[in-house]
Amino acid sequence: MQNHSTAPPPPAPSGAPTAALIDIGINLGHDSYDGDRDAVLGRAREAGVVQMLVTGATLSGTAGAIALARQHPGTLFATAGVHPHHASELTAARFDELAGLARAREVAAVGECGLDYFRDFSPREAQRQAFHRQLELAAQLQKPVFLHQRDAHADFIAILREHGARHAGVAHCFTGGAAELDAYLELGLAIGITGWISDERRGSHLVPLMRAIPAERLLLETDGPYLLPRDLSPRPSSRRNEPAYLPHIAGVVARARGEPLEELARSSTAGARKLFRLPVAQSLGPADTEGPLSR
Repeated sequence: MQNHSTAPPPPAPSGAPTAALIDIGINLGHDSYDGDRDAVLGRAREAGVVQMLVTGATLSGTAGAIALARQHPGTLFATAGVHPHHASELTAARFDELAGLARAREVAAVGECGLDYFRDFSPREAQRQAFHRQLELAAQLQKPVFLHQRDAHADFIAILREHGARHAGVAHCFTGGAAELDAYLELGLAIGITGWISDERRGSHLVPLMRAIPAERLLLETDGPYLLPRDLSPRPSSRRNEPAYLPHIAGVVARARGEPLEELARSSTAGARKLFRLPVAQSLGPADTEGPLSR
């Protein structure tokens, strides 16, 4: 495990909006944050990122995400789910454990759940069964879903349609094309955009799609510690992504949409609060989260 506690802090984001931002997907329980997690949260706050959803992708990871949310009430929230990579672990007994965790008040969504045929770390039938069960759990608890899909679009859409015409949820870390985007929007999903859009090798196709996403259904996420934006300058020596870089991603998306950064920040924050039923943050330091953030 790499310890970042003695590493120099990452560069401050440039062009940060004065409106509040919400990072809807951060793997804050990852061990790369163990040495400086409080500092990571502090840098996020300074960058105007006022609330975050900590992703639960396994049962233990979900429990950890809930614990972090309880340590930072009103700022951190959790998702509760089993990623398709771990779908084979979701036995009947373990599903009951997941259902118990998902009922916690700190849990804003069920997931990360879905299908991943790119890695196939779990058998595809196990992935489909786990996906069905987590969609049923979300419906039972009346919570939105936090969705993952890679190289499995046809089965993914078919299962979502089987569970109803429209869904409250987000297509996390969207990297697909126009046809996939249209299908997700037709199902009523929000779209999560990460620093993938900054990757000139594999993400440039996302740029022209940004204008097609309704404003309050375009949500922003870092997916840290992964997906550090390739165009970030200077880049941190650790190569670790973190919520303080969300304003950079917001800037790329705003330029792609041809709209002011402030406008994007306000609409994405409003969309995240509506979808995940997040309260307005109350105690985030000297700044009022609904007005300009002082620096």
